Amino acid sequence: MKNSIFKIFLLTTIGLILTNNLFSSGIPRDSSSRVYKVNYWVTGTFDVVATAANALSINRIYGKKDMTDADFLTLNKNNFSKFDQRAFKQNPAKRNQYEYDSYYVMGGTIAIPLLLGFDKAIMKDWKDILLMYYEMHMTTFAVYNYSPMGPTFVNKYRPAVYYDQLTYDQRRTGKNNSSFYSGHVASTVGSTFFMVKVYSDYHPEIGWKKYLLYGAATLPGLLLADLRVKALKHFPSDNMVGMGVGMICGIVVPELHKIKNKNFSLSMFSEHEATGLTLNWNPSIKKCKSLIFPN
Repeated sequence: MKNSIFKIFLLTTIGLILTNNLFSSGIPRDSSSRVYKVNYWVTGTFDVVATAANALSINRIYGKKDMTDADFLTLNKNNFSKFDQRAFKQNPAKRNQYEYDSYYVMGGTIAIPLLLGFDKAIMKDWKDILLMYYEMHMTTFAVYNYSPMGPTFVNKYRPAVYYDQLTYDQRRTGKNNSSFYSGHVASTVGSTFFMVKVYSDYHPEIGWKKYLLYGAATLPGLLLADLRVKALKHFPSDNMVGMGVGMICGIVVPELHKIKNKNFSLSMFSEHEATGLTLNWNPSIKKCKSLIFPN
């Protein structure tokens, strides 16, 4: 399994480097102009606050109460869709190995955006890119830890709970009550989509080919999703939601920092002893009309 994972990442790395040379053919953007504008005070403050908040949430999520005998009586595999039934057809004896492999995939994928450093135009703005990348991950974690759709508010047993082959203590632990949704998949997909988003913004000459890159960016997430199911950590639907969250965060965070995007902005306010962040969206009337009344 380790050899196959290594081969996948090796081929992915080679493919991205070759794609860089292939897609960059054409008229590149002016390397002296900037694509993103990062307010170090706003982004830095958000990163510090989000890091502390996400760290504090760990005990709450993983400190859930252990299952009782009455809880086991409520388990019913028939309540799951056919899509999620695959989680009940795994080999529990190999779950630890698959879990280890999933960490290997996630760690390797999070490092893949470092390939952006091979691009001279992007490397010129490396401080802004790194801050945005960290901001993207903190946003992804915050959505996982504090949104109503995350395990803080949603109690859902992991597939491991339904396997009689595991010991009672392995099944009853409160850590098995955080199946929805997959934060590992969200972080992984957020990393790859962030990479494609940044690369595409610096190289608009690639045009529609950027969608091929987005397609390739889903592959590490799909691989990780498969491993998380085999590790009895998540149901397929948990992974799909995680992929969606990662896609959104990976694209939206860089988009918020684009200099030319005047219709979509994020700013900090402070008035009447209250502080916070504001999200402003002013859609173009012309664009709206063209969507509603196409020629």
